[in-house]
Amino acid sequence: MASYIAVIHKDPVSDFGVSFPDFPGCITAGATIDEVKDMAHKALPFHIKGMLEDGEKIPVPSRLEEIMADPDYADAVAFLVVTISDLKPRAVRVNITIPEDTLHRIDAAAKKRGMSRSSFLAHAAQNAIHSNQHGSPV
Repeated sequence: MASYIAVIHKDPVSDFGVSFPDFPGCITAGATIDEVKDMAHKALPFHIKGMLEDGEKIPVPSRLEEIMADPDYADAVAFLVVTISDLKPRAVRVNITIPEDTLHRIDAAAKKRGMSRSSFLAHAAQNAIHSNQHGSPV
Protein backbone atom coordinates (compact mmCIF):
# COMPACT_ATOMS: atom_id res chain seq x y z
CA MET A 1 0.00 0.00 0.00
CA ALA A 2 1.37 3.42 -0.93
CA SER A 3 0.20 6.90 0.00
CA TYR A 4 0.62 9.86 -2.31
CA ILE A 5 0.30 13.53 -1.54
CA ALA A 6 -2.00 15.76 -3.51
CA VAL A 7 -1.68 19.54 -3.54
CA ILE A 8 -4.39 22.09 -4.06
CA HIS A 9 -4.05 25.22 -6.16
CA LYS A 10 -6.53 28.07 -6.33
CA ASP A 11 -6.46 31.02 -8.68
CA PRO A 12 -8.89 33.85 -7.86
CA VAL A 13 -10.89 33.34 -11.06
CA SER A 14 -10.93 29.55 -11.27
CA ASP A 15 -12.04 26.40 -9.49
CA PHE A 16 -9.81 24.54 -7.07
CA GLY A 17 -7.21 22.46 -8.87
CA VAL A 18 -5.41 19.39 -7.60
CA SER A 19 -2.18 17.89 -8.85
CA PHE A 20 -0.07 14.99 -7.71
CA PRO A 21 3.65 15.80 -7.63
CA ASP A 22 4.56 12.14 -8.11
CA PHE A 23 2.32 11.87 -11.18
CA PRO A 24 2.91 14.74 -13.64
CA GLY A 25 -0.14 15.14 -15.83
CA CYS A 26 -2.57 13.73 -13.26
CA ILE A 27 -4.77 16.68 -12.38
CA THR A 28 -8.38 17.33 -11.48
CA ALA A 29 -10.54 20.25 -10.39
CA GLY A 30 -13.69 21.09 -8.50
CA ALA A 31 -15.77 24.08 -7.46
CA THR A 32 -15.40 23.31 -3.73
CA ILE A 33 -12.80 21.70 -1.48
CA ASP A 34 -15.10 18.72 -0.90
CA GLU A 35 -15.71 18.28 -4.62
CA VAL A 36 -12.03 18.48 -5.50
CA LYS A 37 -11.19 16.01 -2.72
CA ASP A 38 -13.70 13.52 -4.15
CA MET A 39 -12.35 14.08 -7.66
CA ALA A 40 -8.79 13.49 -6.42
CA HIS A 41 -9.81 10.13 -4.94
CA LYS A 42 -11.09 9.13 -8.39
CA ALA A 43 -8.37 10.70 -10.56
CA LEU A 44 -5.28 9.13 -9.01
CA PRO A 45 -6.44 5.48 -9.08
CA PHE A 46 -7.64 5.97 -12.67
CA HIS A 47 -4.25 7.44 -13.64
CA ILE A 48 -2.30 4.67 -11.91
CA LYS A 49 -4.47 1.98 -13.49
CA GLY A 50 -3.63 3.43 -16.91
CA MET A 51 0.07 3.44 -16.08
CA LEU A 52 -0.08 -0.21 -15.03
CA GLU A 53 -1.93 -1.16 -18.21
CA ASP A 54 0.77 0.63 -20.22
CA GLY A 55 3.52 -1.20 -18.34
CA GLU A 56 4.83 1.97 -16.73
CA LYS A 57 6.58 1.95 -13.38
CA ILE A 58 4.68 3.45 -10.45
CA PRO A 59 6.87 5.98 -8.62
CA VAL A 60 7.87 5.76 -4.99
CA PRO A 61 5.94 8.37 -2.99
CA SER A 62 7.77 11.63 -2.36
CA ARG A 63 8.18 13.01 1.13
CA LEU A 64 6.11 16.05 2.07
CA GLU A 65 9.29 18.01 2.78
CA GLU A 66 10.50 17.42 -0.78
CA ILE A 67 7.20 18.50 -2.29
CA MET A 68 6.88 21.66 -0.24
CA ALA A 69 10.50 22.66 -0.99
CA ASP A 70 9.70 22.69 -4.74
CA PRO A 71 9.11 26.28 -5.96
CA ASP A 72 6.29 25.01 -8.20
CA TYR A 73 4.29 24.33 -5.05
CA ALA A 74 5.14 27.54 -3.17
CA ASP A 75 1.54 28.78 -3.39
CA ALA A 76 -0.03 25.33 -3.07
CA VAL A 77 -1.20 23.51 0.02
CA ALA A 78 -0.76 19.79 0.61
CA PHE A 79 -4.31 18.89 1.53
CA LEU A 80 -4.74 15.17 1.49
CA VAL A 81 -2.95 11.88 1.24
CA VAL A 82 -4.47 9.46 -1.23
CA THR A 83 -3.97 5.83 -0.27
CA ILE A 84 -3.64 3.35 -3.10
CA SER A 85 -4.28 -0.27 -2.21
CA ASP A 86 -6.50 -2.01 -4.76
CA LEU A 87 -4.63 -1.33 -7.98
CA LYS A 88 -2.57 -4.46 -8.34
CA PRO A 89 -3.72 -6.71 -11.14
CA ARG A 90 -5.33 -9.98 -10.09
CA ALA A 91 -2.75 -12.71 -9.49
CA VAL A 92 -3.17 -15.88 -11.51
CA ARG A 93 -1.66 -19.26 -10.68
CA VAL A 94 0.37 -20.79 -13.53
CA ASN A 95 2.14 -24.08 -14.06
CA ILE A 96 5.53 -23.88 -15.82
CA THR A 97 8.30 -26.32 -16.61
CA ILE A 98 11.82 -25.21 -15.78
CA PRO A 99 15.13 -27.04 -15.31
CA GLU A 100 15.66 -28.04 -11.69
CA ASP A 101 19.06 -26.35 -11.39
CA THR A 102 17.57 -23.11 -12.71
CA LEU A 103 14.76 -23.37 -10.17
CA HIS A 104 17.32 -23.76 -7.35
CA ARG A 105 19.18 -20.68 -8.60
CA ILE A 106 15.92 -18.72 -8.77
CA ASP A 107 15.00 -19.74 -5.23
CA ALA A 108 18.44 -18.75 -3.93
CA ALA A 109 18.30 -15.36 -5.68
CA ALA A 110 14.77 -14.75 -4.39
CA LYS A 111 15.74 -15.68 -0.83
CA LYS A 112 18.78 -13.39 -0.99
CA ARG A 113 16.43 -10.50 -1.89
CA GLY A 114 13.80 -11.45 0.69
CA MET A 115 11.30 -12.31 -2.05
CA SER A 116 9.08 -15.26 -2.79
CA ARG A 117 9.72 -17.33 -5.90
CA SER A 118 6.59 -15.93 -7.54
CA SER A 119 7.48 -12.35 -6.72
CA PHE A 120 11.02 -12.82 -8.00
CA LEU A 121 9.86 -14.35 -11.29
CA ALA A 122 7.20 -11.65 -11.81
CA HIS A 123 9.73 -8.90 -11.06
CA ALA A 124 12.32 -10.41 -13.43
CA ALA A 125 9.72 -10.75 -16.18
CA GLN A 126 8.51 -7.16 -15.69
CA ASN A 127 12.09 -5.89 -15.89
CA ALA A 128 12.69 -7.86 -19.09
CA ILE A 129 9.46 -6.57 -20.64
CA HIS A 130 10.25 -3.00 -19.62
CA SER A 131 13.78 -3.23 -21.01
CA ASN A 132 12.49 -4.68 -24.29
CA GLN A 133 9.86 -1.95 -24.65
CA HIS A 134 12.49 0.75 -24.26
CA GLY A 135 14.91 -0.53 -26.86
CA SER A 136 17.19 -2.65 -24.74
CA PRO A 137 17.72 -6.23 -25.79
CA VAL A 138 16.36 -8.89 -23.44
